[in-house]
Amino acid sequence: MPITVTFRHIEATAALRRHAEKRVRHVAKYVHQLMDAHVTLSVLKRRHIAEIVLTADRKTLKAKEVTDDLYSAIDLATDKLAQQARRNTGKLKSHKVGVGKRASRPTSPEAEEAAPVPTGGSFRMDVIRAESFNRRKGPDVIRSKRLPVKPMSIEEAVMQMDLMSSEFLVFRNAANGGVAVVCRRKDGHYGLIEPEEA
Repeated sequence: MPITVTFRHIEATAALRRHAEKRVRHVAKYVHQLMDAHVTLSVLKRRHIAEIVLTADRKTLKAKEVTDDLYSAIDLATDKLAQQARRNTGKLKSHKVGVGKRASRPTSPEAEEAAPVPTGGSFRMDVIRAESFNRRKGPDVIRSKRLPVKPMSIEEAVMQMDLMSSEFLVFRNAANGGVAVVCRRKDGHYGLIEPEEA
């Protein structure tokens, strides 16, 4: 894993570089599929600043600390990153355990039609088998799942989608109260869909 250390307004020293690299390698064991790390060390007047950005497979972790000593700033920033990484790993594990307990059962189209459609609190996601589509009869619903629509910011929605390893997430935008969808694009970026009233 490449670790880049950048010095701003301060002389680059081998001891600081070694300390930063050692601390980042310590955090790396908590991050799943870490690709690279960038450490920026700077001094503005008496403020010693350590900024660290870790880029993983589908996640970017950032931490910034300001102290009166660069070594302690590096230590505090890496401690914060380790805490973030452990928290994200814990959420991912607990989510996977929850998913494994739920059994997905096939449902008939008649049962789906009889089920009430949720209003505002959650949404229903149906998986449709494409090859079973018949224009006269309609598609067969092979699985149905109810998910809560929680109010959250766009950034939180993207993080939640990453934790769920999903391609999209429906949520209630905390900024405007409307229902929105974030999705993962093929180019690696994220898309936001906000429906408008007709």
